[in-house]
Amino acid sequence: MQMNTPPRSTIRLTRRGRIALIATGAVVAATAVAVALLSLDGDEDARPTTLVIPEGWRAGQVYEAVDKALALPDGTTKKSLAKAHLKLPNDAEGNPEGYLFPATYPLTAKATPESLLSYMVDTANKKFNGAPVAAGAQRNAMNVYQAVTIASIVQAEAATKADMAKVARVVFNRLERGMPLQMDSTINYALNRATLKTTANDTRIDSPYNSYQRMGLPPTPIGNPGEDALRAAANPAPGEWLYFVTVKPGDTRFTASYQQHQRNVAEFNAARKSAQTAR
Repeated sequence: MQMNTPPRSTIRLTRRGRIALIATGAVVAATAVAVALLSLDGDEDARPTTLVIPEGWRAGQVYEAVDKALALPDGTTKKSLAKAHLKLPNDAEGNPEGYLFPATYPLTAKATPESLLSYMVDTANKKFNGAPVAAGAQRNAMNVYQAVTIASIVQAEAATKADMAKVARVVFNRLERGMPLQMDSTINYALNRATLKTTANDTRIDSPYNSYQRMGLPPTPIGNPGEDALRAAANPAPGEWLYFVTVKPGDTRFTASYQQHQRNVAEFNAARKSAQTAR
């Protein structure tokens, strides 16, 4: 049941400006990003020796990166999931989203899509099943998979590392009050895109990831979160916030008041319009 929630056609929980995205160096999850592949001998034609998976990448981006790193045809890594025998929780139902842990992985001569994906999932399990993530999940009355799902939203939504624990608190507060999350990042995941603008039509799509219309958490994580986002999900900051918006770089405003949030959004829109006019 929703409590004191404005109409869904008017609320925008997490709108952020392009300037904020550039200034914070955020990784846009749905955008094709060049894989950071390092070669020890400096020979551009040599096989890379490491594969870097950035925080927040979606599973599809990881598959593409592995294909490129191993010089395999597009789609090879995704097709290998069935024979990779990944050690995923039952809640994942075979979907490794959220468990392809962001890190730097060695590319040995014997590396295969299956071995790399297993390495990533094994690394995730070590991180997730130990303290503080597992303990934090239990303390917040959820399981580890739910904590990872929240962390993936935090990773996608927070403008800075300093904002992550507050964003996590917004998620918890909305869940506890029976309010829809109304996170634009889940809409972006459903539509396999990255954008700073969510339209009214977007919020009406028929998808289990539509957090404007569906209650609770999305069915899976919406990306692969890093350790900072995981810590935030396990230890959300204290506060009554229900809304937030990054008005400008370094100025993310959290509030429990919808009216104050609307004023913050108006200021964000004015700043964005001014920046566009100045270009």
